[in-house]
Amino acid sequence: MRYSFEEILQYVREEDVKFIRLTFCDVFGKQKNVSIMPDELMRALTSGIAFDASSIAGFGDEVRSDLMLHPDPDTIVPLPWRPENGRVIQMFSSISYPDGRQFECDTREFLKKADREAREKGLRFTFGSEQEFYLFRLGDDGRPTDVPHDQAGYMDIAPEDRGENVRREICLTLEKMGISPEASHHEAGPGQNEIDFRYSDALTAADNTEIFQRVVRTIADRNGLHADFSPKPLDGQPGNGFHINISLKDSENEEDFGHMIAGILANIADITVFLNPSMDSYKRLGSHKAPRYISWSEQNRSQLIRIPAAEGEYVRAELRSPDPGANPYLAFALLIYAAMDGIERKLTLEGPADFNLYTAEREALKDYRKLPETYDEAVRTARGSDFLRRYIPREILEIYCRE
Repeated sequence: MRYSFEEILQYVREEDVKFIRLTFCDVFGKQKNVSIMPDELMRALTSGIAFDASSIAGFGDEVRSDLMLHPDPDTIVPLPWRPENGRVIQMFSSISYPDGRQFECDTREFLKKADREAREKGLRFTFGSEQEFYLFRLGDDGRPTDVPHDQAGYMDIAPEDRGENVRREICLTLEKMGISPEASHHEAGPGQNEIDFRYSDALTAADNTEIFQRVVRTIADRNGLHADFSPKPLDGQPGNGFHINISLKDSENEEDFGHMIAGILANIADITVFLNPSMDSYKRLGSHKAPRYISWSEQNRSQLIRIPAAEGEYVRAELRSPDPGANPYLAFALLIYAAMDGIERKLTLEGPADFNLYTAEREALKDYRKLPETYDEAVRTARGSDFLRRYIPREILEIYCRE
C-alpha cells in the first residue's frame, strides 16, 4: 500500500507515536536503527536524517562518515512489545550520500534493483523463507549458555516441546505487525525451532525476514531465553538453515521454471559466500539434511534444491544451503540474477538425483560438483566469478572477499 506523507503524519498523531525508528542493515544483514521524535519525521521524509556510518561494517571510515537515511513510508509498522502509550514504530530506510547519490552498500536498494530488472523482462519472482533457531537458557549472570531450552525432537509436542509458548508469542507478535506465519514447529535439534512464511514479493519477503529475527530475539529475551540463529550452535546436532523457496510467476514459457533452477545450480558456488557468510557455516553443510553436492530432485531433502509436492501457485523450488547468517537482501537479489541467467541463456536442467546423497556410495557421487567446503574456498570462488562481477556492486564484493 502506498502512503502519503500526510497519512503517515496523521497515523503518528492518532496512534500517540512518540518514537520512530529508522531501520536499516549493514552489508552483512545486521539490523541497525536511529530513533527520531515525531517533530523530525517530516524532515526525514523529505530530505533524510544524517547518521555517522564510520562504525558500521562496510559503511566507510572517519574520512567519509556521513550518510543519510530516507524512510520508506510503505514499511511503517508498530513494535508491539513497546508500550501502548507513547508507541514506537519503525520504517525501513534507504541510504544515500549527502549529495543524493545512492550508497553502493545499501543492500535493500540492490534487491529492489534486481527485482525491477526482472520485472522489466517480464519475470516475477516470489520468495518464502523458513528459518531455524535454537533457544538456549540464560545463566545466573544473564548471559547465554549452551544449554538447550528442551530436549524435544522433530515436531514433538508439549510437555517435551518447551518452545511451544514462545513460538506462539512470536507468531502472535508477527501478526500484530501485519506478517502472517504459515507454520511453526519444533525442529530436530534440542531446543531447535522453525517458523515458515508464505511467499511474497522479494522485497517484502526480505523485510519480513529481518523483522522475524528481531521479533524472535526480543520474545526469547522476554521469556528469559537466548535465540541463536548461528549456523552450527551445537557440535553433533543439526545446524540452523535458512531454506529459501523461490517461485516464478506470470512466465509465458513453461520451460522457464527448469531454466531458473539450472541458472541457480550453475551459479550457486559463486554466490555461496553470500548465502553462508561465516566459517561456522561450513561446519553445517554436508550433515543433518544440509546439502554438500550441487544437485536437485523432487521432495528429496538430501539435495541442494528440492521441488516440494505442490500444485498451481504453490509450485516452487526450495534452496536448502543458506543459513540465517545470510543478508536476505543480498541472498534474494543474487538468486534473482542467477535465475534470470538461466532463463536468458536457456540453460538445460540436467536429470534429478533421485537417491539419498548422504548414504550413497562414492562412485555414485563422483560426477556431482560440490559446494565450497570451507569459507576460504567460498571467498576464492566468489573472487574469481565473472557472474558476480557482472551484477553485484564492486564495493560489496570486495567487503565479502577481503583476505
